[in-house]
Amino acid sequence: MSSPNRWLVLAILSSALFLIVIDMTVLYTALPRLTLDLQATAKQKLWIVNAYPLVVAGLLPGLGGLGDRFGHKRMFMGGLAVFGLASLAAAFSPDPQSLIAARVVLAVGAAMMMPATLSLIRLTFTDESERALAIGIWAAVASGGAAMGPVVGGLLLEWFWWGSVFLINVPVVLVALAAAAVLLVNRPAARAHPFDLIGSAQAMAGLVGLVYAIKEAGQRTPSWPVAALALAVGVVAITAFIRRQRTCADPLIDLTLFAHPRFASGVVAALVASAALIGVELVFSQRLQLVMGLTPLEAGLMILPIPLASFVAGPLAGLALPRIGAGRLLPGALALTAVALLACLALLGQSIWLWLGALAVMGFGVGATMAAASTVIMMSAPEDRAGMAASVEEVSFELGGALGIAALGSAMTAIYARAMFVPQGLPPRVGDSLDEALMVASDLASPQAEALVVQARGAFDQAFAGVLALAAVMVAAAALVVWRRMASPQARELRPARH
Repeated sequence: MSSPNRWLVLAILSSALFLIVIDMTVLYTALPRLTLDLQATAKQKLWIVNAYPLVVAGLLPGLGGLGDRFGHKRMFMGGLAVFGLASLAAAFSPDPQSLIAARVVLAVGAAMMMPATLSLIRLTFTDESERALAIGIWAAVASGGAAMGPVVGGLLLEWFWWGSVFLINVPVVLVALAAAAVLLVNRPAARAHPFDLIGSAQAMAGLVGLVYAIKEAGQRTPSWPVAALALAVGVVAITAFIRRQRTCADPLIDLTLFAHPRFASGVVAALVASAALIGVELVFSQRLQLVMGLTPLEAGLMILPIPLASFVAGPLAGLALPRIGAGRLLPGALALTAVALLACLALLGQSIWLWLGALAVMGFGVGATMAAASTVIMMSAPEDRAGMAASVEEVSFELGGALGIAALGSAMTAIYARAMFVPQGLPPRVGDSLDEALMVASDLASPQAEALVVQARGAFDQAFAGVLALAAVMVAAAALVVWRRMASPQARELRPARH
């Protein structure tokens, strides 16, 4: 029987989810000011941004299973408390090291909450059509919230200091805690799923190693031995994790679920859509501020079409999924996203209104993809593995975001470095990033400074075009793979898997 308060429950879960996903991108518009205030180095900036999604992705499989064991309400409320305390610490961090540590603790709270949000939706909504709509709303908040981060950051920085992007979490956490205590019901599973510390450590080491290798390889003068070592650590750790999951009596991730074409397709779609959204939004927000000279608020408002369209697409996709079918909707939404990215590339230098239209189409495609992917993943797993399925879906989202930042951000750096000719007599660091070139230009005489700024911005625009093309190809390839997999004879209509 459905809960009479189910829509209030959805509101509580969605508000917490909004906090979780917005913290992936809220620093995009705050990063220039934060870097100046804390005197953060380039590597510290990397970890300030990447520590959060990496730790979340590494912890999600284990903590999703704990929700199945102890009850999703307890995990949700515990995660809220940790998240609120870490937000306070992040807001008042005195140095980059403290901020990175606070971001890690934030990630622990997020990883406790995130699987519980989707699992509680599945357990609260028993009617299939209502559940599809609720998951569609969840997905809209997940994708739209991440896209909304730069907007919120820009609004806050117009009047407050950079720490306000974290401090704003605290009142929302307090209200959500009070409401969750009254409205949520704790439902421990019949089977106990132990927390696998070794498996979680392997997953974390693998993800950090792979991302570090990608980042190092994208530098202007990379240390190839360091990149090779990081890659080796990542590959060995991920291989060990997979072997452990195949032989463990109670795995963090039941790898047999990936044999189901729909489940695997949902994971691929969520990962690639998230990578495209987060990666493109990162470089786009930099272009708006560093090339076009917009303020953080103006840059945030320029990005607004993405989250608005995503918020609309999620519920619509949830309603349409039972009628259209996941086999059409999922690859179709990915294809629409790829077309929008190509339109953004073609419209570089054209009317800003055309650009905003292309961004809206991209946001709609990502929102529809996330809604369909979330439903496919959750409805392909048995009920007693709801936490595990939710954690897999959210690992796809968080890992996609981390890989999008790493891969597309590194591609941006690499293309910029090759396009940027360092004028004689200037420090080599002007070829590392546009930020560095602008800082050097501020100390030069006017004619030389103007020439350097024009050259650096031109190199940045070449890199930006390369990132858009790479993202479009990546999403189009994913659409083709998902279409072929979901059209295969092994694929079945959505039904919860059973033991």
